[in-house]
Amino acid sequence: MATVLGANTLAAGGFDVANSCRFNDGSNDNLSKTFDAQNTRTKHSISFWCKRATLGHTQFLFEGSDGTYPSHIYFSSGNALAFYDSGENATFVTTALFRDSSAWMHILCRIDTTQAANANRVRFYVNGVLSATAQTNAITQGGAISIAKGVVHTIGKRIGATDSFDGYFCEFIYVYNVSHEPTAFGEFNDDGIWIPLDGLADSLTFGNNGFYLDFQDSSALGNDVSGNNTDFAANNLAAVDQSTDTCTNNFATMNPLDNFRQVTAFTEGNCKLVYTSGNRTWNTATVALSSGKWYVEILKGATEHDTIGIHYKLSAALTDRPDSDAGAWSFLGGKEYDDGGVKENGSTITYTIAPSDSGDIVGMYLDLDNNKLYFAVNGAIGRVGNAGTGITIPAASTLENGHYYIFGGSDNASATMTHSWNFGNPIVALSSAVSDANGFGSFEYTPSGTFDGASKDFLAICSKNLAENS
Repeated sequence: MATVLGANTLAAGGFDVANSCRFNDGSNDNLSKTFDAQNTRTKHSISFWCKRATLGHTQFLFEGSDGTYPSHIYFSSGNALAFYDSGENATFVTTALFRDSSAWMHILCRIDTTQAANANRVRFYVNGVLSATAQTNAITQGGAISIAKGVVHTIGKRIGATDSFDGYFCEFIYVYNVSHEPTAFGEFNDDGIWIPLDGLADSLTFGNNGFYLDFQDSSALGNDVSGNNTDFAANNLAAVDQSTDTCTNNFATMNPLDNFRQVTAFTEGNCKLVYTSGNRTWNTATVALSSGKWYVEILKGATEHDTIGIHYKLSAALTDRPDSDAGAWSFLGGKEYDDGGVKENGSTITYTIAPSDSGDIVGMYLDLDNNKLYFAVNGAIGRVGNAGTGITIPAASTLENGHYYIFGGSDNASATMTHSWNFGNPIVALSSAVSDANGFGSFEYTPSGTFDGASKDFLAICSKNLAENS
């Protein structure tokens, strides 16, 4: 099983984190809370897991600010982690860069201004490992920063600016007046993978204003479960922004690093793609698949000339077309133009299926154990000829790269279209919310059924299922 999902989420067993919260840059999504003022502000522990969606521009993660003297943690435009305190005019920036939009990572910002060495007054640990930092100016030994002042604190946004976070947070924790080691929040398992600890609500003493956001209450995403009731207000976040894509079960998304023409817009945690005019290529998912049975749903927006399917390679030329490229098996769903056509290895075949329109859900069932592919529209599965069989595809092992990519794209250079992808982590409200046979994911239509006369269970593309099929 080929995969590019982050390795820290592939191990089975241990504590399972149930939910995350999805933040969408440009929508002003954030959580906010005005803290009670504290005079002692020398020691802090800010711990969270995050999965980035957008790279290459400044994104704020946590801030305390009165509008004049902020302290904040952020990703820089160069993809480093950074801490800045305006009152001390001090900046700490990691020398390592963080450019993986497919993996979860644990970040601990450990602050202790009483330390003798300036380099130890702000320390970043990523997946349990200390990250080297470069410093600009020093924090005064024993200096009080703006975090834990009686000011507004935000998660996912800079106060008074638009530098918002784009991606997912889970297990967001703040401990006041203690500078914790990373082992207070996670541990290395037997495979050397950093994983979260269970029972943190009981094992940690959070202190004044301390909080633990587990995002398990979709009606109150800022609910604090530490016992302090340091609840945050959810701003521009709704129940649908609660996700089961977490640091212990990482779901596939579409891959913003595979964007050959650089004109496809990725939003909603890389699960909503708008293919704009001038784009005649395709975009792929973050997972390459070589075995197992997998299911994905695509909600179509205002769209025509769109193509959904599988390919053994990434788009690499301006002349690549997803509907006619050799190596692509695709469904051309447009009702007005393409009339639900299906292509096999770039050539049209006879496949009985309803054409799709805006608001329809296209299902794709990929059986790499029996080398079959099935498309469905609103739960109605298509068939080859009159036999009711699926589309035969080459075994992944015979392909040049040894695997398939799930893709979506445009077969017309002047059309604009939208796909909302659901690999089991929906970005729109569902009326059915059907899980796969292993209990993972949430879909509008069932991933299981009878295909080619046999009962088959297709699974959500997530690390728990991938681990079982590797």
